[in-house]
Amino acid sequence: MPWLALELTVERADYVTVEAALETIGALSITLMDSADVPILEPGVGETPMWPTISFEALFDAHADPGDLLDRLLDEIPGLKPDQVRLRMVDDQDWERVWLDRFRPMCFGHKLWIVPTGYEVPAGAHTVLKLDPGLAFGTGTHPTTALCLTWLDSLDWSNESLLDYGSGSGVLAVAALLLGAQSATAVDNDPQALIASQSNAERNAVESRLIVQDIAGALPVFDRLVANILAGPLIDLAEKLMLALKPGGRFALSGILAEQSDWVQRAYLPFAYEITRIELDGWVRIDGTRR
Repeated sequence: MPWLALELTVERADYVTVEAALETIGALSITLMDSADVPILEPGVGETPMWPTISFEALFDAHADPGDLLDRLLDEIPGLKPDQVRLRMVDDQDWERVWLDRFRPMCFGHKLWIVPTGYEVPAGAHTVLKLDPGLAFGTGTHPTTALCLTWLDSLDWSNESLLDYGSGSGVLAVAALLLGAQSATAVDNDPQALIASQSNAERNAVESRLIVQDIAGALPVFDRLVANILAGPLIDLAEKLMLALKPGGRFALSGILAEQSDWVQRAYLPFAYEITRIELDGWVRIDGTRR
C-alpha cells in the first residue's frame, strides 16, 4: 500500500515546531534524518538531534490531498515557503523498516517496559507491554508518550479506572491495565486508532478490561485521566475532560510544547489543584488533581 510522503529540511532550532505542525495536520509517522539519510524516527527518550539541519519525512494516507496538506502546513509554520516542501509517493515497506530499525525495548519509570517483537524481555522486567510500530501514533519513543508512561508507572492502579483520551495506539490504556487498572477506556476520532488500541489490548491479554470508543460518544466519570494530544485541543476540551474525571481524581496532559504550557495550565486552573509540570526535550506534561 503506498503512502504520501511530505519532505522538508529545517534548522535544528526549528525541529520541535515543525514536528508539532506535522502532527497537527495529521501525519501518521514522522522520520527525522541527517544529511547521510540515517533515520531516527523520533528522538529517543532523553535524546536531542545533533545535526545542524534536519530533514523530515512525514507519511500521510495516499488519498490525502497534497495541495491541502501543503496549505495547512504553510499556515502552521510562518515563513515556510512552498518550494521547501517536497511531496512524493512511497511504498509501505520503506516506512515499516525505518520504524523497526529504531524501535528497541524501553523502560519507563521503575517497572514498566515496552518490548517489540523479536526482542527478549530484559531480566528483571516487572511489567511488560508487547508493542510493535503501527499506523496509530504512540510507541513510547516520543517524549510526550514517555512522559505519560512514566506518570502511569508512578501510580498505584488497584481498583482504578482510566480514560485515555486521544488514545492513538492505545499504549497508555494498555499500560495502565498491565499496571493493575481495573478498566480503561480508549477514546479517539480515528477508526485506525481504535482498531490499533483493541489489537494491542488483545496482544497483551487485557482486552476484557478495555473499552474502545469514538470521540463522539458520551463519557462516564473515571478515577484517572490521561490525554496526550496537542495544546489547542487540550485547552478547548478542558471542561469536557474535567467533567469526565471524579473529584480528587488524578490527571496527566501532554502533547504540549514548553512555550504553550502556561496557556494549557490556565485552562485547567478552574478545575484542578496540585498542578505540576514536567519537561522533556521541549515537551511538557501537566499533572493535577480534580477539584
